[in-house]
Amino acid sequence: MHVRAVIVTEPGGPDQLQIVDRPTPTPTSGEVLVKVRSTSVNGADLLQRRGGYPPPAGASDVLGLEAAGEIVELGDGVSTWHVGDRVCGLLPAGGYAEYALLPEQLLLPLPAELSWTQAGGLAEVYSTAYDNMITRARLRAGETVLIHGVASGVGTAATQLAVRLGARVLGTASTDDKRRAAEHLGADATIDYTEEDFVERVADLTDGRGVDVIVDVVGGPYLQRNLDSLALEGRLVVVSVIGGADAELSLRQLMARRLTITASTLRARSVAAKALVAAAMRRDVLPGFADRSLRVVVDSVQNLDDVVAAHRRLEAGDHVGKVIIRVSG
Repeated sequence: MHVRAVIVTEPGGPDQLQIVDRPTPTPTSGEVLVKVRSTSVNGADLLQRRGGYPPPAGASDVLGLEAAGEIVELGDGVSTWHVGDRVCGLLPAGGYAEYALLPEQLLLPLPAELSWTQAGGLAEVYSTAYDNMITRARLRAGETVLIHGVASGVGTAATQLAVRLGARVLGTASTDDKRRAAEHLGADATIDYTEEDFVERVADLTDGRGVDVIVDVVGGPYLQRNLDSLALEGRLVVVSVIGGADAELSLRQLMARRLTITASTLRARSVAAKALVAAAMRRDVLPGFADRSLRVVVDSVQNLDDVVAAHRRLEAGDHVGKVIIRVSG
């Protein structure tokens, strides 16, 4: 049997996406085969399409870093999951397809409260937000976090996680609609970075103290301004470098104010390393969907046949939350 899947014919714009027929993958030891109901467009997908973020060695050339659906086949040794289980999870590639292979350690059981549409946008952004903001930057209740791109997929997830934790949330966004969306999710204050200097606004909003944690998606151009916005012993975590990867800084500022800079990606990590993130998600994040303190913010939904439109939507930068691709059902 063959399945439909999305690949990139050659690096370039959304028109380089093509739906092709591929053999149905077969699960090996420790893997499950999932009938994909939904997936989503992530920034890494756009980078891969442009030729700037190739899949890890040995991974499929089919796009897609996450998938949600039903288990239809178990590989050897899989004992904790069953055919018919509703799951979602991360994968290094292959989510834009009717069937996908996922390692059993990375599976997340879907809360009954989530529709297939919402489930397709859960794993990547919540794993990224939790791993960076809480595990790496160690955000705690009572602290203040500044989230750049607060209305993005990662931004909406990070906002809700921070609010649920009991932190104060400040966020940057480019439009009134995005700011209102963030405030609806619980952000205490938002900053229009196209009209205001976020360093000055952070100082005003914190009585000159600065924030304890910054979640940054811009990268190099924001480095110095981020450091200027941190409180004593503040932590900056970089999750994307859409504005550029290079910057200069004085180490004296880090030393004098005991600042920490950290950064990470998920895709290239080993299954064992990503399994730790999945375990934390099962323990600390999924209960938030059950008690409805967390939700997947859905911007728009496209069918697999309209994957080009889905990429264009994310690339335009006008979205709030996740651009979902409905694969089946």
